[in-house]
Amino acid sequence: MQALSSGMQEGPAAAIEVCSEVAPGIASSLSVDGVRMGRSSHKLRNPANVPPEWLEPLIAAYASGTGEMQPQTVALGDGRSGYAEPIRVQPLCLTCHGTELDPGIAAQIAENYPADEATGFSEGDFRGVFWVEF
Repeated sequence: MQALSSGMQEGPAAAIEVCSEVAPGIASSLSVDGVRMGRSSHKLRNPANVPPEWLEPLIAAYASGTGEMQPQTVALGDGRSGYAEPIRVQPLCLTCHGTELDPGIAAQIAENYPADEATGFSEGDFRGVFWVEF
């Protein structure tokens, strides 16, 4: 969120770059020593953010409203665990994920993510998850 907020200070175009280039780099740099992390959603923007198999039922429950909107830890076997923390849409997110996008923003998103599904959200909606395997 810190990187995104900094990007938004330069404008939405910079924020899109943060989400597409900086955020994956942050996750990659922190995925060391048997720890993997990322972000995913039921409505993907970046196809590289497909959830690991263990995360799919949690995302489905969050998205359907049947799961508690609380962080969860699950046993993955072999002494490993998975942690999922739901992301709710904040006002800042609506610039690129809301129901009505500025035409320039929509065009930039379409250019970077031709199969984008990550729009149409309102403030407070479930947007996706941050996840960690350890």
